[in-house]
Amino acid sequence: MTDPTGAKPMTIMIASDTYPPHINGAAQFGYRLSQGMRKRGHDVHVVTFRDSVGPSISGPEDGAMIHRLRSHSVPTHEYWRICLPWEIKKDIVRIFDQVRPDVVHVQCHYMVGKAVVEEAGRRGIRTVATNHFMPENLDPFLPFPKWFKKIVARNSWRDMGKVFRRAAAVTTPTPLAAKAMHKHAFLRKVLPVSNGIDAAAYELRPDEEVAMPENPMVLFVGRLAEEKHVDVLIEAVSKTPPEFKLHVEVVGGGEVRNALEERTAELGMSDRVMFRGAISDEELRLAYIRSTIFCMPGTAELQSLVTLEAMSASKPVVLADAMALPHLVDEGVNGYLFPPGDSDALAKKLTTILSLSDEDRKTMGKASREMVNKHSIDETLSTFESLYRGDAAADKVE
Repeated sequence: MTDPTGAKPMTIMIASDTYPPHINGAAQFGYRLSQGMRKRGHDVHVVTFRDSVGPSISGPEDGAMIHRLRSHSVPTHEYWRICLPWEIKKDIVRIFDQVRPDVVHVQCHYMVGKAVVEEAGRRGIRTVATNHFMPENLDPFLPFPKWFKKIVARNSWRDMGKVFRRAAAVTTPTPLAAKAMHKHAFLRKVLPVSNGIDAAAYELRPDEEVAMPENPMVLFVGRLAEEKHVDVLIEAVSKTPPEFKLHVEVVGGGEVRNALEERTAELGMSDRVMFRGAISDEELRLAYIRSTIFCMPGTAELQSLVTLEAMSASKPVVLADAMALPHLVDEGVNGYLFPPGDSDALAKKLTTILSLSDEDRKTMGKASREMVNKHSIDETLSTFESLYRGDAAADKVE
């Protein structure tokens, strides 16, 4: 595939503090963005962390050139790594000298993103900045009291404003997230641009048959972190009528997995909850197809790509009434919202869907699939191409 506008290909530098093998929405978006732009004929370079000990290295990964910077483990997190500014500065200068990008697209305002924005500014290179951050995302890294976390969150918003004000265009996945950036980071112009999704990738293929589980299954996909509140889902399922024999499939790893397994055992749910850890993209696709309902109990979702993926697989959804999740629910049509942290309310919503006929559940799933159409990945890529080139229409923001 090439750029549908027929314009000259660009050399694009994408910078992010999180990227595969990290498993989270921002990392997945960065990967899909790099792959999408590469398939459109652009020369794509990704600047991110190295996921092991050693000096900065560069090399091709899935067709894109990945520049992985020297990094260090974080004692408060099982897999996260950070890049220290004074260690990566020279490497970033070197990468700019080698790549000579036409445009830079940063996915964060932390160490890597900030350093790349500063270097791009010194060289007069157009910069686009996208925010995937919420203060709650910091909780796993900060084993401190809430009052201290509030101070850190406030300072992080302030730093975001300082870094992103240097960009020619600033985006975030949803209007609600843009509003939060206006309020907390004091950024006047923020363009809501969906992370985008290839909805067809999660549908049954022609003549494909997938073995369905014996019992109904509610699926959760995501990092097992405090703000995801997977414990609320497990408790809710334990409160659903026993005759439904509802099971839970949990996909993803993270710092609270052991605590979740302990809570599952306490509830006598070990035979009904399956922790699968990290799985391949194809295994994940099949998990969506096999599921009966998708649930996202998290309270810090700027868009929730995994919810969009489940909706693409034509599944009813039950989501926490928090952050951007309400935008993905047409109450009673494709699913339901529940008050965050309320396992009783979640149990009732799950029971409502389980009580429907197979045909009515399929109708809810079809409604989910139809709602995803406005989140086309092709439209997202075209929007960013326009922002990269500085097209006047793309720069118009609320």
